[in-house]
Amino acid sequence: MDQHIKKVYVPMTESAFYILFCLREENHGYGVVQKVDRLTDGAIKLAPGTMYGSLSKMEKDGVIRFIREEDKRKVYKITDLGEEVLALEIARIEKLYKISKGEIK
Repeated sequence: MDQHIKKVYVPMTESAFYILFCLREENHGYGVVQKVDRLTDGAIKLAPGTMYGSLSKMEKDGVIRFIREEDKRKVYKITDLGEEVLALEIARIEKLYKISKGEIK
């Protein structure tokens, strides 16, 4: 993994985490917004500017890729690089959780 990508994405913002997490399945930006709202019981609201800016940057960085256009909406999916970055972040969060529970000292 490119060190630039690692530096930019780990640790990642909540927005980036949820976008990558939701794009493990093909989806468009508005679909991701809706899924994040459901997953977090409305606690996290992805604003359109954040969502579409993030999608553009993530596609440029190669962590997601454009699949097709569907009803004037761009459909994306996480790439292998994106899966790798997401796995690093999940491992980081799991370690934080274990530390908070006293499982790691």
